[in-house]
Amino acid sequence: MRFLNDSRPSYDLTYDDVFMVPSRSAVGSRQGVDLSTPDGTGTTIPLVVANMTAIAGRRMAETVARRGGLVVIPQDIPLDVVADVVSWVKQRHLVLDTPIVLAPTSTVGDALALLPKRAHGAGVVVTDGRPVGVVTESDLTGVDRFTQLSEVMSTELLLLDADIDPREAFGRLDAAHRRLAPAVDADGRLAGILTRKGALRATLYTPAVDAAGRLRIAAAVGINGDVAGRAKALLEAGVDTLVVDTAHGHQESMISALKAVRALDPQVPVVAGNVVAAEGVRDLVEAGADIVKVGVGPGAMCTTRMMTGVGRPQFSAVLECAAEARRLGKHVWADGGVRHPRDVAMALAAGASNVMIGSWFAGTHESPGDMQHTADGRPYKESFGMASARAVRNRTSEESAYDRARKALFEEGISTSRMFLDPARPGVEDLIDSIIAGVRSSCTYAGAGSLEEFHERAVVGVQSAAGYAEGKPLHASWT
Repeated sequence: MRFLNDSRPSYDLTYDDVFMVPSRSAVGSRQGVDLSTPDGTGTTIPLVVANMTAIAGRRMAETVARRGGLVVIPQDIPLDVVADVVSWVKQRHLVLDTPIVLAPTSTVGDALALLPKRAHGAGVVVTDGRPVGVVTESDLTGVDRFTQLSEVMSTELLLLDADIDPREAFGRLDAAHRRLAPAVDADGRLAGILTRKGALRATLYTPAVDAAGRLRIAAAVGINGDVAGRAKALLEAGVDTLVVDTAHGHQESMISALKAVRALDPQVPVVAGNVVAAEGVRDLVEAGADIVKVGVGPGAMCTTRMMTGVGRPQFSAVLECAAEARRLGKHVWADGGVRHPRDVAMALAAGASNVMIGSWFAGTHESPGDMQHTADGRPYKESFGMASARAVRNRTSEESAYDRARKALFEEGISTSRMFLDPARPGVEDLIDSIIAGVRSSCTYAGAGSLEEFHERAVVGVQSAAGYAEGKPLHASWT
């Protein structure tokens, strides 16, 4: 990456401060751009879901990995639960979505409680493992909540073969005017569910899979307590990337934790952070990190900069840290501060191999937690930062009441925030579509066929606040 007219300023920059100049391009199609990353994590799109309790769970992990990204399970989840999540994710189908399974005797109330858990919004009614009906929210509207599903389910089913080619599946669904259909194995047992959009996506994305062809998943470990013991247990559970994580990554406890993890000789990439300067990158790489997480305070749930004054504008932090990591033969993840597809593209132009997203994905069907509604019916989910009182309380639940009370006094992250679902993009896949479309277009504007070429060819300029505002679309006329 180079600055336009060599106009690199003396001050640090956020993503809003920069823009990209188009270059002569021989890339004929956005779909011809290879978005797989070179950092060893196996992602085929450069997106990692941050290890936040309100965002990263099994549904998110399954869905994002199927589209080529990676989810990091948080460090405050019990080991047995993490092992169960890893095992569950690795048993998921690479094309079919996991269905919501209900019995004919289940009630409308049971179904309504479960349907918001998945973006496809349908439940498959099953008898002896075989689908006998499908219910959607429209089937249940205005029906008494104690009514059994056998009375309201749709029984005229289109059944797909579990191994059907996605393009053929799309054609069958389209011809039948169906939005979705259950898929069954050779014995007629339910294997999954597939929507028209899901079939289409299966032709556009490549899943992130391990050597055995199973979906990938990552997990985090903190820097306190038995770091080596937890890391070993996570590796034995089958995680594909190990993230050693703390807010202030450039400290002695992190160095010690990294060395302890590296002593286990993990055969997966080890990520560590967070830092915002080249010196931090050098020290973490020397201690054993393959990838360094970059970002202090840019996240939507983080008040670190306002509380402490500590942090750094994210574009400049990624640019400096990525340059140092490349010099050492390593990589960085840009962690936080992205609010639009353009921000992801700018992070990649600055040299990140993957971009971590947190709160942006909190308001989706796939994030953990139950759907809630405002008084006027607007759906949302609660999100909170990992330094907030709520997160600290979860992490310290086994400590004494006195120690927990002391730590509760020093929260930094927002304790709770409503993350509303976008009616046009309520699922994480909808957001991924938007982000990846933007990144692919950015690459074609730069004349880049891969992420490495994108970083090499990107020409970036600095703009005023007015310049940034000029680029925003108008949602209504100015008259």
